[in-house]
Amino acid sequence: MRLDPVLSRAVRLLRRRKFGEVISLLQPEVVRYHDSFNYYYILGCACLRAGDLGGAFTYFKRGRDIRMLDPSVLLGMAVCFLHRGDTAKAVDLYLEVLDREGRNPIAKKALQVLRKYGGAEEIQVWIDSGKTHQLFPPIPVLSLTPGRIILPLAAFILALALAGFVLAVTGVIHGVKAERVGLAGVTLEREERETPVQISGAFRYILTQKEVLEQYESARKLFAAYRDEEAKLPLNRLIESNASEPMKNKARLMKSYLETPGFDTLKHRFPYSAVMQEPLLYRDCYVIWRGTAANLTEGETSTRFELLVGYDTRRTLEGRVQVSFDQAVALNPERPLEVLGRVIPVVSPGGEEGIRLEGAALHQAATLGPGSIRVK
Repeated sequence: MRLDPVLSRAVRLLRRRKFGEVISLLQPEVVRYHDSFNYYYILGCACLRAGDLGGAFTYFKRGRDIRMLDPSVLLGMAVCFLHRGDTAKAVDLYLEVLDREGRNPIAKKALQVLRKYGGAEEIQVWIDSGKTHQLFPPIPVLSLTPGRIILPLAAFILALALAGFVLAVTGVIHGVKAERVGLAGVTLEREERETPVQISGAFRYILTQKEVLEQYESARKLFAAYRDEEAKLPLNRLIESNASEPMKNKARLMKSYLETPGFDTLKHRFPYSAVMQEPLLYRDCYVIWRGTAANLTEGETSTRFELLVGYDTRRTLEGRVQVSFDQAVALNPERPLEVLGRVIPVVSPGGEEGIRLEGAALHQAATLGPGSIRVK
């Protein structure tokens, strides 16, 4: 893991079990790192190991707001629930980890413990024995420093130079580049290239054979460069066009390989105005929009509200969009917020096209005033 000097120092202190020093170092930096997953995760790990379960849960929960599906932060929240005696929620989180990482050893160990000590009193005795450290989420590992890698690197370069010389002499040297998983599977076959369009039907976009191939190649290049949200635009255009069914199936296959971003990993931002002009073109794209919440409906397993886009400053209202989370999310309708969500096109009873957002994460800084929320 590559971190800035402050977080790197915190990890080194954490690995030396200086938990109090980590907390003292990081807690004053909350405004600086308010969108940093690594900050909240490191701080949560320190609080957990220092015995501050309330602080640990708060920081892990904030980390989950940024990366909802990260297994490490789910492990941190789960062990906090265990200490609270809420084994049902802990089990749900451990199962969620295994859905993401089927071989995760900590989640497997936790479920074994819960099966062995099924009763509330038994599990409390196990917790009191001090063995819960076995279920703590892992401490981050820093990338090697230049001083630690210079000798192996020098040896590697020397070996590479010798190998390159031998291959060059024999005339078999070729460029080799690491390939993204799934890239080979979305290469077009000859038949798909020869007949890329269909003749009849009703389509939103009418493309020539050349345009279909260009759109697909553009998406493939963006996919190879990990520019997933940008790749969705040409893929959606193909799916809504007169491209042949085999071409559309390849486009859908490529979309299935695209990754879910977090607040700190979403690189390309789509404005509300652009999405509303062509909702189908932005199907399944992830967006981060600021605003305030209205018409809030909270349930045990869901949260719904209307996002007043652009109204975080209380000056300009760009529009309204329905947002739904498939879990309970705590928010204050009086404060500005940021929502990371997936665009879902909808059609009103009158036939008007619109969108709703399927919430992936939410950020609402409790200590910041209106208009002061920032996005990295």
